[in-house]
Amino acid sequence: MTHTAYISHPDCLLHDPGPTHPERPGRLHAIRNALLDEGLLEGLILLDAPPATDAQLERVHSPAHVARIRASAPAPGQQTMLDADTVMSKGSLTAALHAAGAGVAGVRAVMEGEADHVFCAVRPPGHHAERERAMGFCLFNNIAVAAAHALAHYGLARVAIADFDVHHGNGTEDIFREDPRVLYCSSFQHPFYPGTPLAERDHLIHTPLAAGTDGATFRAAIERDWLPALDRFQPELVLVSAGFDGHRDDHLASLHLAEDDFAWVSRALVDVAARHAGGRLVSMLEGGYDFSSLGRSAAAHVRALCELSRR
Repeated sequence: MTHTAYISHPDCLLHDPGPTHPERPGRLHAIRNALLDEGLLEGLILLDAPPATDAQLERVHSPAHVARIRASAPAPGQQTMLDADTVMSKGSLTAALHAAGAGVAGVRAVMEGEADHVFCAVRPPGHHAERERAMGFCLFNNIAVAAAHALAHYGLARVAIADFDVHHGNGTEDIFREDPRVLYCSSFQHPFYPGTPLAERDHLIHTPLAAGTDGATFRAAIERDWLPALDRFQPELVLVSAGFDGHRDDHLASLHLAEDDFAWVSRALVDVAARHAGGRLVSMLEGGYDFSSLGRSAAAHVRALCELSRR
């Protein structure tokens, strides 16, 4: 029996930035279909993502930012451009609230023993959203909301966030730059979007990867940079920003990773959680824009969570 939960919500499909935008509703369909095709979905604990509250959002965003996003929701059939890449439709606010709320629900599930591992299949993604700014397809920083909830509501002292999206999670770094209770490990293509300066702090572990990096080089970098830092930190909870846009078939970037690489890093992070965090791990979808490779990669990730649950 698996002890892995899958958290999503139909309202995450309501965010519609347009038919040519990479971050389309079909991303969630691709993941769900892949999990069905591989016989994984039926074995998961299925949970609905609640909407995040303003109090939960305001642990990581200013009240002014939350108010701006609420005020930017357009009329039906209209769009609001928050920046050149970040679009709001009528349903975007509702989708973003459920996306952020999924992380809160995931933390609750692992902290209260309902699940060992959680995968949140939600959109819009979150790791580019800074304390005061939406950007890079992201309105609220979903993984940061989850981490802050774990620290505040459950009184944890050490939370790790591991981010293997192809883009650096500038928003997550912005939010936790001065908070050593959060160890942030991020691998990313470099130089590449968003191009923000990388802060130098002991609790910020940067793993820049050159365009064309393959799976062997990626794995060696994670073993060199992340795993020793995670073991030194001894997290009480492991959170994962799971971006699958580093896949070789995803043409929004130029890394050459494959499904096996995402499965490998997933197993490595589950092992960290088993050693230090009572097995508790919550993963949240970030990037991944080629539907076929996204589905296959997310399925490989979820399979690793299931196989290593309650060993």
